[in-house]
Amino acid sequence: MLTPLHRISFRSLPLPSGLVLAACQLSWFLAASPVMPSMAQSPVVIQVFDAEAPGWQSLGEDDFVRVNGDEKTLVWREGVAYGSGRPIGVTRSKKMFRNFEFCVEWMHEKPGGNSGVFAWVPAWALKNLPPDDLPDAGIEIQMLEHDFTRRYVERTGRTPDWFTTNGDVFAVGASTMQPKPPISSNGRRSFPSREVTRGHGQWNQYYVRAINGEIRLWINGVEVSGGHSCTPDEGYLCLESEGSPIQFRNLRIRELP
Repeated sequence: MLTPLHRISFRSLPLPSGLVLAACQLSWFLAASPVMPSMAQSPVVIQVFDAEAPGWQSLGEDDFVRVNGDEKTLVWREGVAYGSGRPIGVTRSKKMFRNFEFCVEWMHEKPGGNSGVFAWVPAWALKNLPPDDLPDAGIEIQMLEHDFTRRYVERTGRTPDWFTTNGDVFAVGASTMQPKPPISSNGRRSFPSREVTRGHGQWNQYYVRAINGEIRLWINGVEVSGGHSCTPDEGYLCLESEGSPIQFRNLRIRELP
């Protein structure tokens, strides 16, 4: 569950010339009204980058392992992963990663949805993890639908100053990270410098670059948030299930030195 205690959490560092991001462009084909979930495989987002660059690999069902969900938590059909949102939990990559680039497109099916991707989750944080729980370590790259804020205000009567719905990055539990400004009021989250996330029924693209303990997030082609001095800086990638249906597609990864 997203609470200030459990769900909390760059300066730019020079990159080796060989790690410069291949050119990425986004072309958007958007209808006047939101795209319904039944149209999940329509070409809402077209990602254009150098797919022939050495090392890029597509990720699919065979590259992930269910941790604490059930047979409906994450179902793959024709290259799209459909997440039920329940039980709360994660599906992890089979491999551990240290330095990497990662692309994923995602779409919330309903208003107020909550999900995300975890990076650098250590094995111990996933061992014997019960249903309806989340790992107590890792760096979360959050995926919140905009209506989540309205519901929070209605429920609490407070204006949120510790989360946003535009791509927060933060350390979870035993993990640590120095967040890149702007920073949440509690000092634990890197807030987005730009608001470019699209709402439910529309696809978003996350591009994550994680190198030597620094993690940086681009949303729909715009760099928005991140952090450095992450500990640990190696572990599993996890797709999160947190109560609301979501879809993932076009997952790609490239390991880096």
